[in-house]
Amino acid sequence: MNTKLTLTIEGTIIDKAKIYAKGKGHSLSGIIENYLKVITKEEAKSEIEITPIVKSLKGSFKAPSDFDYKRELEKGLSEKYL
Repeated sequence: MNTKLTLTIEGTIIDKAKIYAKGKGHSLSGIIENYLKVITKEEAKSEIEITPIVKSLKGSFKAPSDFDYKRELEKGLSEKYL
């Protein structure tokens, strides 16, 4: 059963979202509905099973105490794309 919902959203965001939806061949309502389905799905987290290989890797990497993840990520992406 479909129910009408009224939202208050900034006009420019709505315009951009409509263009995005049209470009993807979907309605804006459909995109929002699917998004809400995804964020409200509770059992998804409990269904994820960690494989034995992944479990064996847990804790195998010890980073130095001064390791800056964001800096290293930026460095790696810069090397790859610039």
